[in-house]
Amino acid sequence: MHYNNSTQDSTTTLHGGKGMNIIHMKYAVEVARIGSINKAAEELLIAQPNLSRSIKELEADLGITIFSRTSKGMTLTPEGEEFIGYARKILDQIDDVERIYRKGVPKKQKFSISVPRASYISEAFAEFSLSITADSAELFYYETNSHRAIDNILESNYSLGIIRYASVYDKYFKRSLEEKGLEYELIAEFSYVLAASMDSRLNGIDEVHYGDLSGMIEIAHADPYVPSLPLSDVKKEELPDNIGRRIFLFERGSQFDLLSLNPDTYMWVSPLPDRILDIYGLVQKKCTDNKRQYKDMLIYRKGYKLTELDRRFITALIEAKRDYFRI
Repeated sequence: MHYNNSTQDSTTTLHGGKGMNIIHMKYAVEVARIGSINKAAEELLIAQPNLSRSIKELEADLGITIFSRTSKGMTLTPEGEEFIGYARKILDQIDDVERIYRKGVPKKQKFSISVPRASYISEAFAEFSLSITADSAELFYYETNSHRAIDNILESNYSLGIIRYASVYDKYFKRSLEEKGLEYELIAEFSYVLAASMDSRLNGIDEVHYGDLSGMIEIAHADPYVPSLPLSDVKKEELPDNIGRRIFLFERGSQFDLLSLNPDTYMWVSPLPDRILDIYGLVQKKCTDNKRQYKDMLIYRKGYKLTELDRRFITALIEAKRDYFRI
């Protein structure tokens, strides 16, 4: 975002009398995005001392410290992270109001979703992106864990989320979602399959059992989360201690590279599309011993009305699930 105070009233506040300065709020959001007062001042086309003074005035008005000032730049404090989350939503709403009432300016289409690291979902998003017209549009697609996906809807103005959890935790998640005012709809229920290199010893086994994984390296995420349950208990279920070697890796592309290049590795995944298997030279196998079921749930705020873009994505998502959950 670029904010130039030469075209706006720098004394504008959120209400008629003394109050928080909207321009200062915009400045804080920009500093948080860039992480530097000097670089933010260049982007905003204002003098660095004026920007520093504006941030200090905003902190004084709010009675909090938004930024920690270090030799490496400006980093958000915990209070600052909370404030910037609210500020972004407020500024987005102001932008929406201006677009609605400003004649001759088309309303920008927006779509935002947080999802688990799942190839069938990313395939659906790619198909969905083909349906975007020449009209102005902004799409946000963020791969993360269930906890962050929920927070993104509640705190960061995301419209949709997909969360993944083991079916045994269904009651904990549904209770938490209802308490937070979130709707939920089941997208898919499945068991994980094993993904490995075509050169892996697993490729030569018709019926894989847990014992066949002995001595191999598991690629895993270290972000299990279940509402109301201690993290240590969840980790025992999702990341058992009987695995000798485990690599924690959070980015799907890196995971596939590692699987492809190291035949001693494997990863538990939701079913992968043939395109991914072919590109990375992978195979996927059912494990007879694995009976654990998982759910992917679509979530959004209660009262939220799905947009046309939302509905297009959901259609692509259902089609992708039907195509890729055949194994």
